[in-house]
Amino acid sequence: MTFEHKPVLLEEVIEGLNIKSSGIYADGTLGGAGHSFEIVRRLADDGRLVGIDRDENAVRAAAERLKDYADRVTIVRGNYLDTVQILHDLGIDSIDGMLLDLGVSSHQFDDASRGFSYRNDAPLDMRMDQRDPLSAYEVVNEYSESELYRVIRDYGEDRFAKNIARHIAAKRAEKPVRTTLELAEIVKGAIPARMREGGGHPAKKTFQAIRIEVNRELDILKDSIDGLIDILKPGGRLCIITFQSLEDRIVKNAFRTAEDPCICPKDFPVCVCGRKSKGRVITRKAITAGEEELKENNRAHSARLRIFERT
Repeated sequence: MTFEHKPVLLEEVIEGLNIKSSGIYADGTLGGAGHSFEIVRRLADDGRLVGIDRDENAVRAAAERLKDYADRVTIVRGNYLDTVQILHDLGIDSIDGMLLDLGVSSHQFDDASRGFSYRNDAPLDMRMDQRDPLSAYEVVNEYSESELYRVIRDYGEDRFAKNIARHIAAKRAEKPVRTTLELAEIVKGAIPARMREGGGHPAKKTFQAIRIEVNRELDILKDSIDGLIDILKPGGRLCIITFQSLEDRIVKNAFRTAEDPCICPKDFPVCVCGRKSKGRVITRKAITAGEEELKENNRAHSARLRIFERT
């Protein structure tokens, strides 16, 4: 299967990065290189792009997509959490811009064998990096009922989380839950029929929650933002695209704190905590897709872009 990934908010990202032809840029979620292709096209011979992705298929596909610009592109299979170390290993101390396009790619959803989709039958997996030891199978079959409840409640924000966790625990007591469709049916049975009408697939939130847990998506995002801002050159920009409210909240709060980190009481006449601003939030309100893109790319409906500029 080819690695197809239609980049969302492409024009907005390119504008937001404010690309310098001789600059150094990093794409921490390279995917099929949809965004990166447009970034590298705008770089001169002395410009550089570093692409990072956890997915082996993405790394392979991106290398093919960017082969005409191989002289100014370095692709690394890794986690964007390790961007600072990856760049250090490449002899790069600071960069002019960074992009994160979070969530799951179209390819990962469409490749049934990866186990991300509740619409196709496949082994429970959901790992973005298949070298990782934890898969959806372990979460579903080895987490305690209370741990499952926590995951589905916190990461899926599903009001039926407790009942879903109870149903999963009961079914796996009979035999292990091995496939995506098995899990989807269990979740469906845990939600009252009257509540399943018109609300999308009943397993959507549970699958999202388990995927986030497997890949530590929110923890990695929280632990990365400050470091990514710190490696920006003055005037450099960090662009982050999110696809659900939990991610967007983390980015919004992190950017706000980076802009105004002061923890002094509001009635203090001067700041005494010594915390200095790292820059400014470019996007007071998240950028969303326009009508034309929404018609062409369904994935764009939930996309939110936020931008921070280093000072």
